[in-house]
Amino acid sequence: MRGERAEGVTAAVRRRRLRLCVTDEGPGFPPEFLPRAFDRFTRAEAGRTGEGSGLGPAFVRGVAAAHGGTAHAENTGRGGAVGLDVPC
Repeated sequence: MRGERAEGVTAAVRRRRLRLCVTDEGPGFPPEFLPRAFDRFTRAEAGRTGEGSGLGPAFVRGVAAAHGGTAHAENTGRGGAVGLDVPC
């Protein structure tokens, strides 16, 4: 996510899996970014000069994998969403 207008954090348990998700109401992710969203040092906006190194999503994926889960990034139609899904 690009740091604009953070909208919400949700947590839900279904079928013995915990899904945590952070959403915003910004412009979402460029479609070409989504397949590599969790690569280290990858940023949605290459020309962006603000803070951030592109490591946040890689950490999310690492935490999810360490707990036997997965990470996801997507556009929701109202913004972007990043989350993880782990067994509980």
